[in-house]
Amino acid sequence: MDQLEDPGEGRASGAHMISTARVPADKPVRIAFSLNDAPDDTPSEEATPLVFPELEQQLQPLPPCHDSAESMQVFKQHCQIAEEYHEVKKEIALLEERKKELIAKLDQAEKEKLDAAQLVREFEALTEENRTLKMAQSQCVEQLEKLRIQYQKRQGSS
Repeated sequence: MDQLEDPGEGRASGAHMISTARVPADKPVRIAFSLNDAPDDTPSEEATPLVFPELEQQLQPLPPCHDSAESMQVFKQHCQIAEEYHEVKKEIALLEERKKELIAKLDQAEKEKLDAAQLVREFEALTEENRTLKMAQSQCVEQLEKLRIQYQKRQGSS
């Protein structure tokens, strides 16, 4: 049973709250309504069917009471809100996809950063090994020169 309740009887805004019985989730709801500029109390002969399959069952606009201008207005508002909800859901999906792309790029950048850090460590290790080898080579050259001098002294004394 539908009923109209005034949440604040002394308010001048005329805002009302409509509570309605829920349609069972297993029953499909299909509505036809025109959002054109036809008067609210005159049903349009060329009503455009509006179906919100992406909308959860409990959020589906309930068919209006055609005898009530307020019911028709609430229904129009609900349909507009459902359209806006659908657009917001699409934008959220796009933003979530973009978020995944950015996370993937960040992961790739972090991997490259780790790879670069590994390359820096390898470079430092190879630089140290190169320094050590140059020092060893220098010592070997000095030792060779000493041996040549000793050999020449032996050759000269013989």
